[in-house]
Amino acid sequence: METVENVVLLDESGRDIGAAPKSGVHHDATPLHLAFSCYVFDADDRLLVTRRAVDKKTFPGVWTNSACGHPAPAESMLAAVSRRVRQELGLSVEQVRLVLPEFRYTAHMNGIRENEMCPVFIARSAGEVTPDPAEVDDAVWVPWREFAADVLSGRREVSSWCRTQVEALEALGPAPAHWPTADPTRLPPAVTI
Repeated sequence: METVENVVLLDESGRDIGAAPKSGVHHDATPLHLAFSCYVFDADDRLLVTRRAVDKKTFPGVWTNSACGHPAPAESMLAAVSRRVRQELGLSVEQVRLVLPEFRYTAHMNGIRENEMCPVFIARSAGEVTPDPAEVDDAVWVPWREFAADVLSGRREVSSWCRTQVEALEALGPAPAHWPTADPTRLPPAVTI
């Protein structure tokens, strides 16, 4: 029997107002829900950039940050980040840190609207990347300075949320290792860190 993956639905202030199956949430009128983005770096500050599988319902074939996902109801955000990176990339991570607690976005593609409060985390890789082909078509390591410059100049096409996140991450400074850990009290109230 297949397990139903639920997402946390939110009100406009970021409070938990229930859950719904992930399979039915993403459509042209997607309700506001909780998600996260993670940027995985290696010891040389190279970012793991991924291309979403072409069979994915939302934003197929789009290059983006290392991993994205949704915490399950009652799951801590740190546990969800580690779980999702392992599921998508076969990769263990360490030093998971919150850097953009208040990120929120909407995006549209192929009749589907994303509508998420989506805190952003960074992490260090611990192991080899073995992507799940149902989730990720390709993954490459790119020096952060090169990636950020290419995204901000428009030379590299990425997901709309990744572009906006890169702008905000660049404001934190040029070196990911020195980005400050954000105050978790700025997270949506539904989040358990």
